[in-house]
Amino acid sequence: MDKPIPEPLELVGVRDVPADKYRTVKDLVAGTVGGWAQVVVGHPFDTLKVRLQTQPSPPLYTSALDCFQKTLSEGPSALYKGVVSPLFGVGICNAVLFSTNGMLRTLIGGHSDPARMTIQQHTLCGALSGAVISFVNCPVEGVKVVMQTQPKTGMGGAPRYRGVGHCAAEMYRVGGVRSLYRGLGITVVRDVPSFAAYFGTYEYLKRYLSSTTLDPTMALVISGGCAGIAAWIPCYPQDVVKSRIQSQPLPTHASSSVAELGMRRVVQEVWKLKGWRGFWTGFGMAVMRAFPANAATFVCYEMVIGALS
Repeated sequence: MDKPIPEPLELVGVRDVPADKYRTVKDLVAGTVGGWAQVVVGHPFDTLKVRLQTQPSPPLYTSALDCFQKTLSEGPSALYKGVVSPLFGVGICNAVLFSTNGMLRTLIGGHSDPARMTIQQHTLCGALSGAVISFVNCPVEGVKVVMQTQPKTGMGGAPRYRGVGHCAAEMYRVGGVRSLYRGLGITVVRDVPSFAAYFGTYEYLKRYLSSTTLDPTMALVISGGCAGIAAWIPCYPQDVVKSRIQSQPLPTHASSSVAELGMRRVVQEVWKLKGWRGFWTGFGMAVMRAFPANAATFVCYEMVIGALS
């Protein structure tokens, strides 16, 4: 389309203002709030997705519904297992993601105004942002996966990890920084194409929907939700591999060791057990989460940007 992409502030009914020296700070604050909204809306879906991805053979769950029912039998709070890590971490991750993306827009497009950039430039900025955010996502998601896949009770009837902070401390104690960064390589391979699709799709749909009579806020909901779905398509198999790597048992003492499977061995294991379908286990649950969670992310992000301007 020849029509330029409208400014985000126009879409939420706020008067456009020129980019200023505080834009990075605004991106940090708005990204944090957007991240919190994403976690509150999406974490129950994420818990089910991770459990489906990491279940052994023979499987513990026959379907997503069976997984939901069995998880819920542990109590409603089971759906929010490990939520503190992403609530804290995703806020930081989104702050870094959106502020990095804003700085890359200035570097690549010569300005931070999204209306003056092409979709290709937005996609490139998204890919580079994904490479950066991988280094934040990896430890945050690593702790979350360990908490989500932890059995209800461990030895002596008590869980091994009392909470997110205890889990992170124990991971560091037995394996150092390397333990927190298990699966970094596959996280980078996942996040680069994922965020390229994420920001490219969002800006494309925002441009398209602005030319219709659709309510501006609903345009943000649709653009953000569809961007979330698009982000999973080029990266879901990588996410399955990452979850399996990060859910492997950790040693109980710093001096002990547990044989861990690397990226190649995990890929071979998934293929041997389930073939190509194994790399898409839980995809439906991820898509169900993606739309509402990312719609909430972008609506909150844009509204906070508007409020701060």
